[in-house]
Amino acid sequence: MIISSIDVLGGHAVQLVGGDPESVRVDAGPPADIAARWGRTGPLAAIDLDAALGRGDNREVIEDLCRRHRCRVGGGIRSVDRALRWLDAGAERVILGTAARPEILSQLPRDRVMAAIDARDQEVVTHGWTEGTGRKLLDDVAALRPYVGGFLVTVVEREGRLGGTDLELARKVAQVAEDRRVTWAGGIRSADEVAALDRAGLDAQVGMAMYTGAFEPVDAVWACLRSDRADGLIPTVVVDEFDRALGLVYSNEESLREAVDSGRGVYHSRSRGGLWKKGESSGAVQELLRVDVDCDRDALRFRVRQHGRGFCHLDTWTCWGDGGGVPALDRTLEARKASAPEGSYTARLFQDEALLASKLREEARELVDAQTREEAVHEAADVLYFSMVRLAGLGGRWADVERELDRRAAKVSRRKGDAKPNAAVDPGGSA
Repeated sequence: MIISSIDVLGGHAVQLVGGDPESVRVDAGPPADIAARWGRTGPLAAIDLDAALGRGDNREVIEDLCRRHRCRVGGGIRSVDRALRWLDAGAERVILGTAARPEILSQLPRDRVMAAIDARDQEVVTHGWTEGTGRKLLDDVAALRPYVGGFLVTVVEREGRLGGTDLELARKVAQVAEDRRVTWAGGIRSADEVAALDRAGLDAQVGMAMYTGAFEPVDAVWACLRSDRADGLIPTVVVDEFDRALGLVYSNEESLREAVDSGRGVYHSRSRGGLWKKGESSGAVQELLRVDVDCDRDALRFRVRQHGRGFCHLDTWTCWGDGGGVPALDRTLEARKASAPEGSYTARLFQDEALLASKLREEARELVDAQTREEAVHEAADVLYFSMVRLAGLGGRWADVERELDRRAAKVSRRKGDAKPNAAVDPGGSA
């Protein structure tokens, strides 16, 4: 699939020709806007050019990208500590170039590390592509394969020139890389080339072609898809922020493009034969968070932020009913925060912070004191309810909590996790 490349120089998203920092072909300004659009169709490659050049960094800009999008981070990562800092900051993967050596790679989680290999005429080059090493591209791929989860290979003589990619060489590299996924960069100029690389088992990292309007990420996504239907439509599973299925719809190229461009849930209407902009009449609009392609390239998944009563025309959250659990409680609290029934307990909790604080402490203590599974389940439900009231009262949503949990799960560095001194509990049960 496609990886949208955002090279950051001086806080701006740029595209260079041949890697020369003095040859800025495109300056797209702060990267937030293009990241929001391109991030809907796949991971971003956020490359810190200033760090790579040893003249400062763009840490805050790239950390913000990592908080908002799926990001691979590269540029100036020359030590284990720096790699770990980026992984802890939320990078899905880190990309190491000159530091991609066994003694460093072996200290990092293999599946979250990519080795960047730059080659000119199949010779590995370093120092900003200015110095040859005498090593061959395929030999470096074979040597580093045991230590990494994937490769980023840049064909230097084609990079930034839109001259077309070398598919034959790409296939050779993928064969040597075996089960390590290869991301290919350099010269890619069309969505059809992205699709050809995808069929060969490689991802395409693209920058210049998209900045200059040769094609958009959505063009590449559509080019990779295959429909087994006579009408050419692609089945599209719509899920909410909790990955719970809302319903099944269909997409064509027009609807997919409109959805990605507008950041909304837009589909193809089989009954009316045109675009169906979800919520246009009902108000139950959807914010499109991201589009995923399945493993066989014959189905899509839209992850959306659903508004209004829900997805279904029967005014239920999903086409299988409203569902339950934490997501249902989250929706209920969000609705009642603004209009809780007068005299209801939830309204009282929203209005009385002292009461809510007291209940949180009380229920947490009862959970600590639980002795059976049933007691623990009951008290955990109480703690969760009061916690979510507090969360909703401060403007948070359960999806925010899940994202924070995912972020923590991705961290590599771990703290001891000892209790704070003022949180210690005496044997008699008083806090």
